[in-house]
Amino acid sequence: MFWIILGVVLAIFILVLLITNIVIVPQASVYVVERLGAYQQTWETGVHFKVPFFERVAKRVSLKEQVVDFKPQPVITKDNVTMQIDTVVFFQITDAKLYTYGVERPISAIENLSATTLRNIIGEMELDHTLTSRDIINTKITTTLDEATDKWGIKVNRVELKNIIPPAEIQDAMERQMKAEREKREAILRAEGEKQSQILVAEGEKESQILRAEAEKQAAILRADAVREQKIREAQGEAEAVMMVQKALADSIVLLNESQPSQQVLTIKSLEAFAKAADGKATKIIVPSNLQGLAGLATTFQEVMSNPQDAGK
Repeated sequence: MFWIILGVVLAIFILVLLITNIVIVPQASVYVVERLGAYQQTWETGVHFKVPFFERVAKRVSLKEQVVDFKPQPVITKDNVTMQIDTVVFFQITDAKLYTYGVERPISAIENLSATTLRNIIGEMELDHTLTSRDIINTKITTTLDEATDKWGIKVNRVELKNIIPPAEIQDAMERQMKAEREKREAILRAEGEKQSQILVAEGEKESQILRAEAEKQAAILRADAVREQKIREAQGEAEAVMMVQKALADSIVLLNESQPSQQVLTIKSLEAFAKAADGKATKIIVPSNLQGLAGLATTFQEVMSNPQDAGK
């Protein structure tokens, strides 16, 4: 019975020992394994078995890109101005073995190296150049850190200057300068706005004058067309009236000729024409040469009126 219990306990112990030494490496991670204190291998993503009592996982390393925000560091520019600059470093571990055994406390090493590099770069630049050359500074720090950390199995992707804090008196001077620049820019914009407003008003007045002139021109053209049309119509009406008078006269002559009037009728017509000429509207009166025959016109006219049928012969 004792041996049975001992065997069961031993089997359970072995099972637990085996289960506890099964290691699963997650995605984007690697494990550095040591055997008897010496580097054995680097486990990548998947299931691995660790030899009990002889092997151990020395370091778990993430292969993801990491971001470290370092505290502000005091730096001195070329023109002896002390500033506070804090940096943000983006890096990624490319070799887990070098990262584990290459340097003690690698993050602290990166921080110190970043501060030293930043002081060297800023020390060669004046204040104004420093404030306007963030990209240049970022590129120089990135290149220097990447080369220095390569032997640690670290790839520095980029370094960003988070804040550049100059002394208080310089900040006040910069703020006053920025305020003056804003006021100057505002005055320029206001002047430009007023200028554009005046230009728009002038253009509007010019356009209005052009439109009024065009309207007056069109109105004059329309009035001239109306007067011309009226005169044309009046001329046409007078021409038609003359034509009608002429036609009526021609028709009357035709009828008169067709009726073969007597000498008495012709004499009466002549008398009527003479009466019209002498009705006071004419300025000149032409008296017929046979004025002596006018005395008998009244008698002839009386005879014709008394015998209208004879007058038509």
